[in-house]
Amino acid sequence: MIDTRTAAYGALVLRVALGALLIAHFALKYFVFTPAGTAQFFDSIGLPPALAYLTMLVELVAGVALVLGIWARLAALAAVPVLLGAVVFVHLANGFFFSVPNGGWEYPAFWAVALLVQALVGDGAYALLPTPLKAAAARVAAART
Repeated sequence: MIDTRTAAYGALVLRVALGALLIAHFALKYFVFTPAGTAQFFDSIGLPPALAYLTMLVELVAGVALVLGIWARLAALAAVPVLLGAVVFVHLANGFFFSVPNGGWEYPAFWAVALLVQALVGDGAYALLPTPLKAAAARVAAART
């Protein structure tokens, strides 16, 4: 049973945590690895270097949107391909556990699932700009009754 008194706060905690993690990963790529270094890494694993810049953009924009609660469902969905890409192209060959050298796929896969959960549970409490889908879903639910 879902506790409707606290569910929105659970979604808030999840949303802010996911957003903060995305921003941290953007910052790692930007300030530590540098955009050029990140693009070079993408090239070294057979991906177009330009995809590195798109990945960083998604991490930053989706991260900020999640923290602030701006279209959080869509922001979460937009970040899922980034994490699935990390699973497939970076971590899959390393095995499951993230504690192995170069990290296994356990962590980015869980992160992708958590982003899907965020998209399903909604924007949560204190969202600055709730996802338009919320209003549309409410209209559909009202029409069913």
